[in-house]
Amino acid sequence: MSDSSLAEMLRSRGLRLTAQRQLILEAVLDLKHATPEQVHNAVREVAAGVNITTIYRTLELLERLGLVTHTHLSHGSPTYHAAGPDQHVHLVCRNCGAVEEIEPELLGPLADQLVDQRGFLVDIGHVSLFGVCGKCGEQK
Repeated sequence: MSDSSLAEMLRSRGLRLTAQRQLILEAVLDLKHATPEQVHNAVREVAAGVNITTIYRTLELLERLGLVTHTHLSHGSPTYHAAGPDQHVHLVCRNCGAVEEIEPELLGPLADQLVDQRGFLVDIGHVSLFGVCGKCGEQK
């Protein structure tokens, strides 16, 4: 997203584009999958005065604007990543912590079955599957 389109989106909601908001969005986009603490560390490298409260509030704002979304990849803080039309499922290795993305179509049959049997609509963007990645599995 360009600076001008982000600025326009914020202005349309009565908000302004601040350097902190820009840095936080850039950190999420650069890191791909990041906790608020990881975003904070990345932003502090450029702007030491940004506190963790600002990170959390800005991530919430960016999520309300539809620019980022979050998922839970562990028992800790949520993990943020860029939002977009291309939703994906997260594969999380319990051994090494690696996170991979797979196409949501792989869960299509399960999602269809849940709708048919229970009327439940799966939010694919928040799905995380935990297990052991191929690399760690080979080591055992």
